[in-house]
Amino acid sequence: MVRHPIVSIVDDDASVRAALGSFVRSLGFAVRTFDSAEAFLASPDLAQTRCIVTDVQMPGMSGLDLQDRLRAAGKAIPAVFITAFPEEHLRTRAQTGGAIGFLAKPFDGQTLAKLLAAAIKS
Repeated sequence: MVRHPIVSIVDDDASVRAALGSFVRSLGFAVRTFDSAEAFLASPDLAQTRCIVTDVQMPGMSGLDLQDRLRAAGKAIPAVFITAFPEEHLRTRAQTGGAIGFLAKPFDGQTLAKLLAAAIKS
């Protein structure tokens, strides 16, 4: 059985999780979805995740705080951030932390597909 790389989607909006999950599955990736950064960190899927697609702003731990937590734990998982509030200081913080993408909603699916392909190859 061929194992597909896991892309974990972390977003507090159920409709965004569902739409992104369907799209990412259509690209041939295995998908896990989480309604919070805390749920992702507690998941057994953390170790197998090859890329994270996360909202920047969420209740509790933000996507940027998730990135910081993972880096502090020595887990270099490529991350694509999505946001309805594409403020430059947030983009800078994400990129400084090693983000491979920072997309403003609504974003082009092909752009996300290219970022995911690059993340899985790295």
